[in-house]
Amino acid sequence: MQRYDMSGKSANKTPIELLAPARDKAVGKAAIDCGADAVYTGAPRFGARQAAGNSKENIAELAEYAHRYDAKVWVALNTLLRDDEIRDAERIAWEMYEAGADGHIVQDMGLLECNLPPIRLHASTQCNNTSKEKVRWLEEVGFKRVVLARELSIEEIAAIRGETHIELEAFVHGALCVSYSGECYLSEALQGRSANRGACAQLCRMPYDLLDKDGCCIAKQKYVLSLHDMDRSKYLRELLDAGITSLKIEGRLKGEEYVRNVVTYYRQALDKIFSEPDSPYRQASTGITEAGFVPDLNKTFHRGSTDYFLHQRTTDLANWDTPKSTGEYIGNVVCKNREYIEIDRDCDLHNGDGLTFENKGFSVNKTEGRKIYPNQMPDIKKGTALYRNYDKVFIENMLRAKPSRKIPVAIQLKQAGDTYELQIGKHRKCFHYTAQAADKPEQAAERIKQQLQKLGGTPYTAREVHIEATFVPFIPAGVLNQWRRETLEEGSFALSEDISTQEVANRHIAHPHLPDDTPHNYRLNVLNQKARKFYTQCGATEIAQAYEATHTQEANLMRCRYCILHEMGQCRKQRKGSDTKEPYYLRTQNGKLLRLEFDCRQCEMRIKN
Repeated sequence: MQRYDMSGKSANKTPIELLAPARDKAVGKAAIDCGADAVYTGAPRFGARQAAGNSKENIAELAEYAHRYDAKVWVALNTLLRDDEIRDAERIAWEMYEAGADGHIVQDMGLLECNLPPIRLHASTQCNNTSKEKVRWLEEVGFKRVVLARELSIEEIAAIRGETHIELEAFVHGALCVSYSGECYLSEALQGRSANRGACAQLCRMPYDLLDKDGCCIAKQKYVLSLHDMDRSKYLRELLDAGITSLKIEGRLKGEEYVRNVVTYYRQALDKIFSEPDSPYRQASTGITEAGFVPDLNKTFHRGSTDYFLHQRTTDLANWDTPKSTGEYIGNVVCKNREYIEIDRDCDLHNGDGLTFENKGFSVNKTEGRKIYPNQMPDIKKGTALYRNYDKVFIENMLRAKPSRKIPVAIQLKQAGDTYELQIGKHRKCFHYTAQAADKPEQAAERIKQQLQKLGGTPYTAREVHIEATFVPFIPAGVLNQWRRETLEEGSFALSEDISTQEVANRHIAHPHLPDDTPHNYRLNVLNQKARKFYTQCGATEIAQAYEATHTQEANLMRCRYCILHEMGQCRKQRKGSDTKEPYYLRTQNGKLLRLEFDCRQCEMRIKN
């Protein structure tokens, strides 16, 4: 027998969270409107994106809006902290809690030695969550959720689920870091901008020369570290069956266009899964979303797509030609003159569209069939592939659409003498009114229902209206409207008040012994004394300082599952006796050489000074 909670959601099914990025409160609200079950956003300081911080007031407004739909707001405090920053981070944690945040995403274990509010803690992907031993340890520490490394396969995820009970969150869409998160020090090494402190310079999106040991150039000024974007939209059911309960869209710097399109696409894909016969899953929040447009992942920012090791290692993980958004392929150039460019196929282009080729772009002034008249004629050759990375009509239609998210509620009007009790969802209020019996009961009852179900401007839509009375009363429309308004003013619209606080009120941070394979060197990312204290209590005896404090020469500036050898078809495991002239080097634009190391036993590539 199926059981349901007060929101009408099946209590026997596993709630699945669609988690969206929120650069600011406007983008966060748009994500909620389009069906996100939760959003993640940056605190005023100490988030992994320095440019994506939000004030306490904005967090409070976003949380109040999200809680109307039982949606959550997770706030990122996931950078490494210096000793002189710990007190400010602790203060901000309390401010975010007071603003209504449902949990914090953290990396620095020093925060766990602080006086934190009674709020959920999620272990950031910056914690390098790649093994069942690490995830089990984080669970024992007291975290409620772990954000898994992007590199994990379905089998690895299922193995972690099989030996842990903690909530598992996985990325499903968006930009990829080429290094394991939390172990990228290249930006700090070359530009003094630490990825672990929210200031990544995105050096993986820069061009490099790839050289062999003799200095011969294998690839000149290529984007050899620039990965395609993740797109796992075809494998959502597999991820759920493997144990993932939160599906994360990357993009905390992305704007409203991107977020609305991608969230709507994944909302609809998940709803199809939930509607399958005997599906064991349900939406984590509540509310029925009407998007008002048809989403298309090709229409907003993307660099091509990959499922990124989810099933197997492939050879098309990166685009060496450009780090930019390529968009959708529209055709190849067949001829060009002074006025127009002609392509080899029909395509529905519009004035104002943005086209791109070979890391360059131009805007469309007008089109005639296969002829494209650019605003300025580019230097383009016959045979060049063209892509549309800005579809003007699609974006305009999407932004013109008004997504609607409504919670179906029952409305009930009860009469007991001259007292009328009106209940709309969880809102309830009593009114004293002396009414006469209606001359035409059926018409009067219908008018009452029509007035009471006018719920515009609220998160509700009427599922049903019941009248319980000894006779059908005649009540003027103005009175009914006033009752409806006053009833809705009783209590909050929030469906999730204080749930997070109740859940962790008795939280205890433990200090279980570190997993045996834990590195005690710079990879532990210890930048403050509280973090050192935490790890000492977990059994660490010798703890090195974080790379940001020492710039130790032994460090791997990147540790990657992505491998340039494999990408070029030169994998040692697949091609025994490979004649590559190693070591290989990457040469930066200012001439600095970075050495590549290939650990075939671990199936990893490392970048070193």
